[in-house]
Amino acid sequence: MAQRLSGKVALVTGAASGLGEAIGRRFIAEGAAVVLTDIDQATGTALAKELGAAARFQHHDVTREADWLDALNLAKTAFGKLDILVNNAGITTMGSVEDLTVDQFRHMLDIDLIGVFLGCKHCIPFMKGAGGSVINIASMASIRARPDLVGYNAAKAGVTHLTKSVALHYARQGYRMRCNSVHPGVIETAMIRKVLAQVPDPDEIYAGFVAVHPIGRIGQAHEIGSIAVYLASDESTFATGAEFVVDGGSSL
Repeated sequence: MAQRLSGKVALVTGAASGLGEAIGRRFIAEGAAVVLTDIDQATGTALAKELGAAARFQHHDVTREADWLDALNLAKTAFGKLDILVNNAGITTMGSVEDLTVDQFRHMLDIDLIGVFLGCKHCIPFMKGAGGSVINIASMASIRARPDLVGYNAAKAGVTHLTKSVALHYARQGYRMRCNSVHPGVIETAMIRKVLAQVPDPDEIYAGFVAVHPIGRIGQAHEIGSIAVYLASDESTFATGAEFVVDGGSSL
């Protein structure tokens, strides 16, 4: 089913690389116009140039409300509206409750949870009435805890329940907006390479990542792009407040 997002306008955070890049590429292939946002100015600008007239790039720190308004306004001025928001930007810092510093914990919450809250909040004036889909990228880590991911576990668990609360609010206010969460397993991205760089034996950790997936491998970014296309499209208009687990069986 080609052009499943024809005529729609999306904003994707953390879109310069990894899952955000894969989602942005899929959206454009399916006919959407996309505002790609990230703190990585050079990579994001190059990606938007590569993707052509259907793409724009905006420098965007998701912890800053002013940056959110700039990004959302760009979607409106460049493409006339906003139909889809993907809250994808995030970081992962390895550490247990003993090892992680308070500043590291707060920093992860600021980006991975508060950044999602700000997106869900500030997109409302741009989407209500006309309707739209908000897609929050959570993680299998919100379902299955690890002792060395205390901050990431907490932030992504927060995204899961935030999504449900937001979905209820949108529905009860009659905004015609939906909000769902996507829960990837370990996906082959630059973020995983950054995580592996934090540990003394990256090969052992990588093998462990593979081992927890009954399907026998870690995931690919385009596989998360596919579920994002479904949630962004009119095929999923009865889905809201739901958890879409795409994790190779690792949460079973």
